[in-house]
Amino acid sequence: MQDDQNKSQDEQGSLAQDAEQAVAPAQAAVYVPGRVGIVCLGLMGGSFARALHAGGHEVYAWNRTHTTLELAMIDTVNGELTDEVIPSCELVVLAGYPQMSVDWLTQKQDLISPGAIVIDTVGVKRKICEDCFPIAAQHDWFFVGCHPMAGTQYSGYAHSRANMYHNAPMVMVPPEGMDDIDRLDLLDRVERLLEPCGFGHFTVTTADHHDEVIAFTSQLAHVVSNAYVKSPSCQVHKGFSAGSYKDLTRVARLNAPMWTELFLDDADNLSFEIGNLIEHLQEYKDAIDDRDADRLQQLLADGDRRKREVEGR
Repeated sequence: MQDDQNKSQDEQGSLAQDAEQAVAPAQAAVYVPGRVGIVCLGLMGGSFARALHAGGHEVYAWNRTHTTLELAMIDTVNGELTDEVIPSCELVVLAGYPQMSVDWLTQKQDLISPGAIVIDTVGVKRKICEDCFPIAAQHDWFFVGCHPMAGTQYSGYAHSRANMYHNAPMVMVPPEGMDDIDRLDLLDRVERLLEPCGFGHFTVTTADHHDEVIAFTSQLAHVVSNAYVKSPSCQVHKGFSAGSYKDLTRVARLNAPMWTELFLDDADNLSFEIGNLIEHLQEYKDAIDDRDADRLQQLLADGDRRKREVEGR
């Protein structure tokens, strides 16, 4: 009888303890220092994975096509970025298309640990920052908009490489409203975590300024290259083309779905740059149609002068 009473008391104590644990708040997840999660293993995400793995980081990844993830797990990725793994990552890299990156963060926001950092690789910053900063503001982790200024005309994990970002610029857009010291500490953490990538330098800017400049330096170049190869003469260029043709057509080959999304997310700035270019091209066409040598020479000399000014020589 005494044993039954003792057993009953023990069970009641155990139940009480379980009840206390049930109503107690769950302990906040803690990330593993240096562990990285990569969302999408395309050209950019794959290159981040390779570089960070080579630098000694544990790298976990998610990819829509599981066969690509299986390929990466052979020599680069430690495992799949599951819901159970996400809380253990100090750094999460969103390397998909703009809307897909926002959707993933929206769905997984509650799994990211306090103090962790989320960055992206998207080529436009207003869209991604307008959506992701408010998400991060609801939590104790951080979002920093990032744009690694590197790439090739090819896409996909098969073309990724560990040295893709060596000496390349990285543009960063930190959250607004942070204390200056806290913002510097956050950006310093990002730089230290990305050290194995070998970026040449980091530039801090706003989302608005980034999108204004990138419309000219990147997006316009892709539009011009893509339009240039639509000349009928392109079909017969072999034997008649050299460096100039190769330089101007390199990025004509592109990922159409991705660039469509990027162009439309920066439509106002890109449309302005295209309009400005059309105006200048019309000036050249008019001078050539009029056989106006003086005007044509002035236009050419002006372009040469501006290029030298930009290069500082």
